[in-house]
Amino acid sequence: MKKIIYTTLVFIISLNNYAQKTKEAKANKEYEKYAYVDAIKTYERLFEKGYKSVEMLQNLGNAYYFKADLESAAKWYTELFALTQDLDAEYYYRYAQSLKGIKDYKKADAMLAKFNEKSGNDSRGKLAAEQKDYLAEIKKNSGRYTLENAGINSDKSDYGSAFYKNKVVFASARDTAGLGIRKHAWTGESFTNLYGADMGDQGTLSDAKRFGKKLNSKFHESTPAFTKDGKTAYFTRNNFLNGKKGKDSDRVTLLKIYRATLDGDEWTEVVELPFNSNDYSVAHPTLSADEKTLYFASNMPGTIGQSDIFKVAINSDGTFGTPVNLGKTINTEGRETFPYVSADNELYFASDGHPGLGGLDVFVSKEMSDGNYKSVQNVGEPLNSSKDDFGYLIDAKSRIGYVTSNRDGGQGSDDIYRFQETKKLECEQLLAGVVTDQETGAAIANAKVVLEDQNHKYIKELITDAEGKFDFGAVACGTKFYIIAQRPEYITKETATITAEETGKTFVPIELEKEVKKVTVGDDVAKTFGIKIIYFDLDKSFIRPDAAFELSKILDLMTENPTMEIDVRSHTDCRQTASYNMALSDRRAKSTVAWLVSKGIAKSRLTGKGYGESQLVNDCGCEPTNKSDCSEEQHQANRRSEFIITKL
Repeated sequence: MKKIIYTTLVFIISLNNYAQKTKEAKANKEYEKYAYVDAIKTYERLFEKGYKSVEMLQNLGNAYYFKADLESAAKWYTELFALTQDLDAEYYYRYAQSLKGIKDYKKADAMLAKFNEKSGNDSRGKLAAEQKDYLAEIKKNSGRYTLENAGINSDKSDYGSAFYKNKVVFASARDTAGLGIRKHAWTGESFTNLYGADMGDQGTLSDAKRFGKKLNSKFHESTPAFTKDGKTAYFTRNNFLNGKKGKDSDRVTLLKIYRATLDGDEWTEVVELPFNSNDYSVAHPTLSADEKTLYFASNMPGTIGQSDIFKVAINSDGTFGTPVNLGKTINTEGRETFPYVSADNELYFASDGHPGLGGLDVFVSKEMSDGNYKSVQNVGEPLNSSKDDFGYLIDAKSRIGYVTSNRDGGQGSDDIYRFQETKKLECEQLLAGVVTDQETGAAIANAKVVLEDQNHKYIKELITDAEGKFDFGAVACGTKFYIIAQRPEYITKETATITAEETGKTFVPIELEKEVKKVTVGDDVAKTFGIKIIYFDLDKSFIRPDAAFELSKILDLMTENPTMEIDVRSHTDCRQTASYNMALSDRRAKSTVAWLVSKGIAKSRLTGKGYGESQLVNDCGCEPTNKSDCSEEQHQANRRSEFIITKL
């Protein structure tokens, strides 16, 4: 039944006006009215009798193509191309899509190459030329879904689902209304109505029944969208309201989006949206996560292709802004339709313009902060097939969802399938962290945290919460970022981090050092300045340049605090003999004192002594053998310099 939606949405076929035989003229008349069922029978009987023409084969191929029967479309387009190749570029594209429907990708690619030559500036041809390895890319994206029949399908068309409380609401052409069923000439099926099915814990569906009595009419209803509170519904319907049917200039009843309000148990106040028109179709509404934007498909003025995805702002007073085309990253000269925006702000949509497996495929993109969209990706098999796949719907938390397809093995012309996404397509890292006091470990609230990219370009900034935490949300995988944390009375700190290559969370703890530190007698100022050890050359006791830099911190501290006195203590690890280590550490402590005195610190303010291995901070002793199983890191902890305040 989605074929009806496509047809009325995007295809207004004009035929050449010249005399034909009576039967062909009748078939053409049926074709012009989109009565494809009758037209197909007439054309096929003519072909069996040996009669054929370019126009007839075009119409036969198109009739099956618009009905999404790509296997039959391929058959008749093959006959057409055998008769002539002097055809409009669009026939090369339709033939290519039909060939994909029977998985003849090699010949389909050849037709796409010719389409690109003939079409000139068509984005579909450019995409095909630029993405010659599209099958490899699709294969890379595949295998991320488990797929099964949703369990509520009929032998008619079932499609286009939406979440509503504990139900899934969908469109169906099933014959459940008793006598006097109205059937549509285009498909031979009943007009679609909305049905609701109960949704189980694992997304299983059951007990499908008519949904929203006043939402359904004697014409088509489909593709609803509901607000989270369940009180407002947007849905697609033929141009029919209050018993009046609207038609365009060709006397065709197109599609419009309507809004209804729940009053108790009844849907009331059914009104059409202000950007509808009798002259073009507007269909398949979906809401953004914050419910401030409505997305839909249309062939309204400004459309790039046969149908495009648009968005429109929903104002706080319930009015609407001006519809905006999502642009050429999303839309092509083909069909883009059935949009769905997930709670993660992912835009899923169906398209036959982007390189795919055949017919309509489901694609995904994401809106960036500047309003543009990331490159479009095919979600892969088994969700996509060589036939039409569309109407994607997913719960962002459970990753359970539904998709519609007319693939082989279904019950009706379109069926709804339940899926479980086992792996997200796009690697996504969540970047968060915490800011604490370096000395006390206490959380630092109200610190400003700035995120920059690897080129130090500003991305965003946050303020830490009461627990010192910050969360930048989703960022790119395998990418270097800089996080700059600052707070009054603390030294600003820049921390570099590289996110992982796979989906997950990167947590960055940041410790800030106070600009002014409180010290008292007995404190080790080496800890204040992060001095772990004053390094000397092996078996030497003179001050190296790198050690002089560390000692300059102590020098400055004592210069700024002229009454402060310090005891310099030098320690070693256990390797070498105890007596050797004691003598060496003592020489080093005294050498450190001498350096400070040489820089102007009074000798009376300094004492110094070596302790060798006598005051180890762990169990890494090695007497009497001078050997130990401890790691180098454990030995390093024992090799330390201490500067203990003895007087202030």
